[in-house]
Amino acid sequence: MKKDSRRLPLSEWQLQDSARLKSIFQAKRGELKLTQEKLASELGDGVTQGAVSHFMNGRTALSVNAAVVFARALEVPVSDISPTLAAQIEKMTSALPDRRPTAADHAIDTRIPPRGFNLKDDPSYTGVLQLTAQGSAGTGEENPHVEIRGVMAFKSSWLRANNLSQRHLDVIYASGHSMEPTINDGDVLLVDESSIEPKDGHIFAMQSATKGTIVKRLVKSDIEGWIIRSDNSDKARYGDEILRDGEINEVRIIGRVVWRGGML
Repeated sequence: MKKDSRRLPLSEWQLQDSARLKSIFQAKRGELKLTQEKLASELGDGVTQGAVSHFMNGRTALSVNAAVVFARALEVPVSDISPTLAAQIEKMTSALPDRRPTAADHAIDTRIPPRGFNLKDDPSYTGVLQLTAQGSAGTGEENPHVEIRGVMAFKSSWLRANNLSQRHLDVIYASGHSMEPTINDGDVLLVDESSIEPKDGHIFAMQSATKGTIVKRLVKSDIEGWIIRSDNSDKARYGDEILRDGEINEVRIIGRVVWRGGML
């Protein structure tokens, strides 16, 4: 059996998060009538029961998104699953203006950003978590520790029109020049973490076993497999990486890049 190289080594605290998640699920699944399949459906389109198993068995690190979805489904605060991710959420909420942290910050729905800077008075805008993570539009970017740096506002009607759900979105930043002119160094990227199945011609944020976090276009090969392609025309520096069908598992798709913003 081919080894699944998406199972990148997790840090000790991430392994502890997985163990806590699995223990809580086993203790509460009967009472709440939960299955791994139901949890997968809560996480969004394209997420399988196998992905939920990976979260629980220390093969895939919990994201803020996943931790809060699990917390909501299991009816526990995020801190019961991941004290580290809960602390990041609390740090963000306490830093926002006109907002005092309350016990509700640790409630089940903490994936939804607090309504700061008049968002609470203007439902036409929706807040999306803004992370310190960088996705390399170059040779790769290591993100061993990611923090929440704030909230970015998007038009609610635009999110609905594009079938984007707030609880599956994160904002990260591009680093490097390999995706120019489509994505420039320093651009803001909106990533839909519910879209993790490879699709021809779309741009994805991916975790590579050798390069860290990368942002590239996936192209279906005419022969077999997939091509990880940079949009930069300098192919001497930014050449294609070809993966056979089974080798698409050499990278873990974090989510599809659905929007970019930056200077022209």
